[in-house]
Amino acid sequence: MTSSGAEQGALETPRLPAGFRIEGWQLDAVIGSGGWGTVYEARAVADGTVVAVKVLPTGALAPGQRAALGELVAREVRFSAEADHPHLVRTHAVCTVDAPDLPALDGAIALVMDRAEASLRQVLDAAATGRPIPDAVRVLRGVAAGLAHMHGAGWVHGDLKPANVLLGADEAVWLADFGLATELEGTHAYVPPLGTLDHVPPEWWSQRTGAEGTMVRPTADIWAFGILAHQVLTGGLHPFPGATARARSLAAQAYARGTAPLRLDAGLDDNWRRIVEDCLAPDHAGRLRHTAESLSARIEQLASPRGRRRLLPVAAVALAAVSAAAIGGAALLGGGGGEGDDDEDPGRGAPAIIVTHSPAAGEIPEDSDVPEALRPVIVKAAHRCTDAEVTPAFLAAMLKAESGFDVNASRPETEEFGIAMWTPSVFRAWAVDGDGDGDKDYMSAPDAISTMSLYVCWLDQQFKKADLPAKDLPALMAAGYRTSDRTVITERGVPEQVRPHVKKVLRYLADYGG
Repeated sequence: MTSSGAEQGALETPRLPAGFRIEGWQLDAVIGSGGWGTVYEARAVADGTVVAVKVLPTGALAPGQRAALGELVAREVRFSAEADHPHLVRTHAVCTVDAPDLPALDGAIALVMDRAEASLRQVLDAAATGRPIPDAVRVLRGVAAGLAHMHGAGWVHGDLKPANVLLGADEAVWLADFGLATELEGTHAYVPPLGTLDHVPPEWWSQRTGAEGTMVRPTADIWAFGILAHQVLTGGLHPFPGATARARSLAAQAYARGTAPLRLDAGLDDNWRRIVEDCLAPDHAGRLRHTAESLSARIEQLASPRGRRRLLPVAAVALAAVSAAAIGGAALLGGGGGEGDDDEDPGRGAPAIIVTHSPAAGEIPEDSDVPEALRPVIVKAAHRCTDAEVTPAFLAAMLKAESGFDVNASRPETEEFGIAMWTPSVFRAWAVDGDGDGDKDYMSAPDAISTMSLYVCWLDQQFKKADLPAKDLPALMAAGYRTSDRTVITERGVPEQVRPHVKKVLRYLADYGG
């Protein structure tokens, strides 16, 4: 038996043709589509104003689904009518699709909204990982301001994520998709249990869903902002590990229970790190004092010219210092070896080079035994960490002690492989794509070294939090890499079984001038 055309069409996402009129708007191309419906670019027939029209079919929905969709639309329309802020997308009209020849779309709901050029999700998908996206501060400033306005008006967004941040012309930043936005009743409100798994706070999972829905509070938006800010500042990296949204949500729950640490990207600026850490406090009470208004004020301060300079990658700052010194022919602050200057010494042939104590100290000496091909890889990896103890010289000393710079080194009896002697299961939990090829391989020198830098940077931060002696941090990091952070913290120093290895690392570090 041959299926009818109507049955075939039901298997596909229904689309309206270009040129179709919905009241005073004429549709153009499809912008995107999702589980609920399709978004079109459109123009006002009267004056040509460009808008976006979100079409939400209702014909194929069960009665309960239709009621839920109607509730979401009503909530979005009501919020848009009450809220007026430059960082909140506007819904200009709600229409009904009149298409008797297209039964799947006849009677669909159409929302006419501001037209964006891209979503933040699209920008993150195209971004290079490990560094802030272009105009990261401006984007986060707009999101925080929009969120502060919502909370100040007594509303919670309920589904803050990159896909619901829109970027428009003239540097516009808009919060969008207010289907789950709800008005507070005192300190909390209730929404349908439809949040995005890896952006909802840990307590969301332990709450019961009653007849009114799932309880939501402004601190849920604060948590989601912390996730989003980390992604914006790292080119899309989620702060919790996992290949799927559910895996990342499970990692967040483990962190909230205290069974896993918070592992933020090592390249985060200290001021932004504190903001993200505050937003990702593991429970509602810990986030309560970090309001959207206070976060917005902190970001406004970072948005000043002085604050913007702090977002420059450490390697870029070091390279700028080297270039300035070479051009001026004066003192070179902190030595060479920065990312991108491995082919030629900019100080060669110049008058006396004055090396002073500076953040660039700890670079790899030119006359060292560190292989030339590995130097830019080591420098780049070290400069991802803002902690002063994690230097190129320290990573080089670690690598020499671990493998003698042998990219094919292996100790099968202990399941350790590659130049950084990673155990594959441990590597997977921390893996960084160091060479940008899309893979993360412990036998790849760039991947292994970048991941080593991330891990020892995290160890450095854990030992500082535990108030271990600052002068011992290089030794403690080397010990933690061979054992674990918990072992070192418990013993308050280098464990006996790894002392010979740690002495070797420190000897090599001294040879490299560290």
